[in-house]
Amino acid sequence: MNNTTKSNEDFLGQSSDQIRRAAVYSADASLAPAPIPGSGIVTASSNGSHPPQAPQHEASLQQIPQQAPHTSQYSMFSKRKKRYVVLAASVGAVFSTLTAQTYLPALKVPANDFHVSVSKINLTVTTYLIFQGIAPMFIGAFADMLGRRPAYIICFVVYIAANIGLALSPNYASLLAVRCLQAAGISGHNRYVKLAERGQYIGFVTLSAILGPSLGPLIGGALTDSLGWRSIFWFLTICGGITLILIVLFFPETCRPIVGDGSIRPLKTNEILWKLIIDRSWRNSSGSQPPILPSTTTEGKATKSKFGVKHLFTSLALLWNKELGLLLAYGGLIYSGINAISAALPSQFTEIYGFDSLEIGLIFLPMAAGSVVAVAVVGKAINWNYRRHAKKLGLTVDKSRQIDLANFPIEQARLEFALPFLYVTAAVMVGWGWALESRKSVAVPCVLSFIMGVVYIGVLNVFNTLITDLYRKKAGAAVAAKWFVRCMMGAVMTAVIQPLILTVGSGWAYTIMGLSYILFSPSLLLIMRKGIAWRKEERENEEQRMADKEEERIREKEEQKDNARDAEEGVQGAD
Repeated sequence: MNNTTKSNEDFLGQSSDQIRRAAVYSADASLAPAPIPGSGIVTASSNGSHPPQAPQHEASLQQIPQQAPHTSQYSMFSKRKKRYVVLAASVGAVFSTLTAQTYLPALKVPANDFHVSVSKINLTVTTYLIFQGIAPMFIGAFADMLGRRPAYIICFVVYIAANIGLALSPNYASLLAVRCLQAAGISGHNRYVKLAERGQYIGFVTLSAILGPSLGPLIGGALTDSLGWRSIFWFLTICGGITLILIVLFFPETCRPIVGDGSIRPLKTNEILWKLIIDRSWRNSSGSQPPILPSTTTEGKATKSKFGVKHLFTSLALLWNKELGLLLAYGGLIYSGINAISAALPSQFTEIYGFDSLEIGLIFLPMAAGSVVAVAVVGKAINWNYRRHAKKLGLTVDKSRQIDLANFPIEQARLEFALPFLYVTAAVMVGWGWALESRKSVAVPCVLSFIMGVVYIGVLNVFNTLITDLYRKKAGAAVAAKWFVRCMMGAVMTAVIQPLILTVGSGWAYTIMGLSYILFSPSLLLIMRKGIAWRKEERENEEQRMADKEEERIREKEEQKDNARDAEEGVQGAD
């Protein structure tokens, strides 16, 4: 569930006391995307009198952006309530990785039950990835229009229904079809926090990055080994049902166009259930309305959310950007390789080592452990390289300020760190294939899996950070585009890996993937070299588009005035 809570970042703002008054904040400012916290490079001569033009996103996510002076509160939520909201959103995001990972150790078992090949059963992973890449764009647009809470609830209802359908699947065709529905339901969650406070909540938002890959295969393998593969979906149904109940009771609406800064009561369809119960009890006992009523002032007000078909394709339009297109395509290539390993692992380890489902689940743990190491270490290393480049340019790093990235080589500062990890990833990919081809001791693929977890997550973390740096004003659309590309490329590789292994063997199959990492790596060098120029070109094009729109608006306004004047003169002439 990847996009519904995206705009929680719009809402979970700076700390505030729990008073029910609207913040003194203009409607436009309250709806504008918040800047992403950065390292805040400023020149020595900067006195902070000018607001920063663009953020520099630090991977540690612990910086606080400079803001224009004002006395308003961005959010009426207390810190405790914000933590509850972020924790709930993070738990929802765990389901995305947990759902994918619990199913992987069991792939061989339904293939035997339904008398289909491993290649066909891998298509259930392929279709899952396809719908997980497409659905967020539609779910996000729906959430922007009707609110996060209804979208969140609908996604969980669909997800629970899909899990029940999967548990009761009578044949392969139904398994394949309902997996698509499951992916659509689970793809509605993302893990975002109001940018000024991300550092406080980083422990929550990394839940999905750690718990899913760590616990998913182990749980899936244990359930399959003891109760059968269908028990995986009953387990997910129970977990989803419990989470849905908690969301209905306690998860608040966070969409600013609907609730403003939180001082505005939403419609009943967006209100949390326990508050509706309290309101009804108040009316029954006092015969009057509850004391907290919708705001009638302009302070902290909500505004009507605009929606159109074009909102669904904003993410796809970003793919035509030279820099982002290359970055996403290469990131998708890396992501697809890991998906290939995960999809082929169950059948290969069953054939080579005679592992059962539980043992296959345990084999996923080294990669998960490597991912944990990457999450803990890579962010600090990315920040160090950023500060190193700032120092080379004679700039001072100030965590409270941000800079305009127009002439700062942010691509070089980020991607320099990714290149060594990238080449190690390619080497490990090749080594993995030949270790399985020569049937080495299981300790060899376990060690390689751990290393892969470190370097693979390290590369993708760099890519994620750079994407956020470059598209702070379109972060949601950029994230949706990222997952679209990754899921599509991952789906293709998942579908072809088993036939490729059967044709050329594990060694050459994974060698082809590892060599493709190296073959296309010059695209990153091109981004590092051309990034500033491409951003300047994109900025100029955007300014020209805005100028053309403004000119068109003025022309239309003048035409309306002329038409009105002509009509008035016509009436006077008739008189």
